[in-house]
Amino acid sequence: MKDFIYFCQWNMFGINEIGFFGVFLVFIFFVLLLDLGVFSKGFHKVGFTEATIWSVIWIGISLAFYFFLIHFGYLVHGIDSLDEIKNRIVEYKHPIDISGLGFDEALVVYEKNLALEYLTGYVIEKSLSVDNIFVIILIFYAFGVDERYYKRVLMWGIIGAVVMRFIFIFAGAALVREFDWILYVFGGILVFTGVKLYLDRNKKDRIDPSTHPMVKLASRFFRVHKSFAGHKFFLKIDGKRYVTPLFLVLLVIEFSDVIFAVDSIPAIFAVSKDPYIIFFSNIFAILGLRALFFLMANILNKFYYLKIGLSVLLTFIGVKMLVHEPLKEIGFSTIHSLYIILGILSVSILASVFFPPKEKIIEEK
Repeated sequence: MKDFIYFCQWNMFGINEIGFFGVFLVFIFFVLLLDLGVFSKGFHKVGFTEATIWSVIWIGISLAFYFFLIHFGYLVHGIDSLDEIKNRIVEYKHPIDISGLGFDEALVVYEKNLALEYLTGYVIEKSLSVDNIFVIILIFYAFGVDERYYKRVLMWGIIGAVVMRFIFIFAGAALVREFDWILYVFGGILVFTGVKLYLDRNKKDRIDPSTHPMVKLASRFFRVHKSFAGHKFFLKIDGKRYVTPLFLVLLVIEFSDVIFAVDSIPAIFAVSKDPYIIFFSNIFAILGLRALFFLMANILNKFYYLKIGLSVLLTFIGVKMLVHEPLKEIGFSTIHSLYIILGILSVSILASVFFPPKEKIIEEK
């Protein structure tokens, strides 16, 4: 309830949470239009060059927002006093100490931590989204989707993911604030997922469209056309409306994103309890997912140890949530988490490049 009141408050003399949040959404909507509309070339197969350009753009925007938070982080919550900084530190459990500092010095410490929490959350979400790409590729292959329509499906999939993440993140933040013990539940889920991902690292993933639960559910409520109809999601034949297999693909991708959100959102709560920072890091990672998909679709199989790296990453974050109080007492901060996360990802990628499994080398030859 407190979150809702804060969110709905309006400060007529400055930018508060709802004002900043609104400006952020307008900015994201504008950039998304550029990506999906102004520079769109219709229904075509996205090439490596186009994917690279948009990947660089999205990563650049995401990093620019990190520097924005360092200098203008006070705008997120409309902070204009030392007491407000102290209240936010207590409310969102930021691991910083501003005792004895004046407003200006305290604000610098607060904004740097805010930016660091955002960056760490972004790195976590971005790395976990790679595993999501594996699944999306399997879905496209399983349904036999024409590569020209990947972009359209991913566009609507991302828009749906943004809406769902908004709901999940702010609902999760309310739960964490009301029930501290839920952090241990999140931690346990992440440890379980990390261990399971490691045990299933060599398992051949397959998706059977005919038995997928989302396909079965959709078939109960919609008339499903037997074949694709180009880029269309819906058809009207003899006065009756049908959904096409392309629409079923979209539903399956949205369903998969919900499953991934169960892992990724609790993971970011390990580095920040501020729902706005969590939302920002999630959104930037998600919006760059489409470009990343086309960039990495053909090279993901080269990262042989990436699943192991992601399993270690999830397990580390889960353990961190389970023992967050002792870690806080010994001075374990957000920057330490960032170093460890980057180290895990770097080791898994470098090991894939320099020490590929022998059987993989033989297969490629």
